[in-house]
Amino acid sequence: MLTYTIRRLVLAIPTLLFISLVIFMLLELAPGDPMAQVPLTVPPEVKEKMRLALGLGEPTHIRFMKWMWQFFVVEPMMLIDHLFGTLLAEGEQRVLSWQFRSPVMDVIVQRMPQTLWVVAMSYVVGILIALPIGIYSAYRQYSVFDQTGTFVTMVGYSVPPFFSGVLVIVIFSVQLGWLPSIYDTTLVVVDWQTFKLQLMQMVMPVMVLALQTTAQISRFMRASMLDNLNQDYVRTARAKGLSEWSVVMVHVLRNSMIPVITVIALGVPSIFGGAIITEQIFKVNGLGQLLITAIEANDLPMVQTVTFIIAVLIVLFNIVADVLYGVLDPRIRYD
Repeated sequence: MLTYTIRRLVLAIPTLLFISLVIFMLLELAPGDPMAQVPLTVPPEVKEKMRLALGLGEPTHIRFMKWMWQFFVVEPMMLIDHLFGTLLAEGEQRVLSWQFRSPVMDVIVQRMPQTLWVVAMSYVVGILIALPIGIYSAYRQYSVFDQTGTFVTMVGYSVPPFFSGVLVIVIFSVQLGWLPSIYDTTLVVVDWQTFKLQLMQMVMPVMVLALQTTAQISRFMRASMLDNLNQDYVRTARAKGLSEWSVVMVHVLRNSMIPVITVIALGVPSIFGGAIITEQIFKVNGLGQLLITAIEANDLPMVQTVTFIIAVLIVLFNIVADVLYGVLDPRIRYD
């Protein structure tokens, strides 16, 4: 398994290089000028100097190689310097945001906690709700619980976040007045009172994102459980006198989790895409809103970096899903 994991990590390098090239070239070909938002009173020669200062006067392949060097070499060295107090990245130029006039990774690190508070919590909540629903719906197929769960999950999966987000704001904030409609990103948790305020402002965005996660994973869990409940090994286990709990929650569940792992692992990066809309609705000052503002400001280094980070997450969680296959199913061996 270790050999397979190392081999997959090595093979991921050319994949990421190709993805980075595609992202860079697509944004290079996109219409727009980073100097468009500069006031008209600025003389053309000053604009040209600003363009050269941003590195726009260099050939495309030079700027691509420079961006790759900064992302894969300079930024990791900056992290090492921050953790261990070294000076590896001293004098190196970092990826600079045209909009914020500061290193891109510094801005991303500032916004990351807000996104993780909402996105990570919503994904964990969605999984914890989805798995029991899917398991029990399959075990009690065509029961009232199964019919109700099927209806609710279908509705939840069909309703887009921009509709469900506005709906929960109207119900819980405008009509009932229970929860704040705007996420306060300046709130710092220092005591029990601020912790409660943080939880209250997280409820609605977490609810909207968790609804999508629960609807998707519970349907996959139910279908996988139904497929395994009718297998011969289940009848054999019951004939041996094993308890129903042991049959369902140990043997059937372990085999049923194999396809569900793929959905869960690949859903981690994709949930950031859903957070883009949700963060806009609830004014969460996270990565989603950062990406939208960067696109509007034509901040290509920021858009390239955030998009590439999401691509890296997709590749890494693909590898995580493949490794977990071997952990859950002893029949799968990669070495």
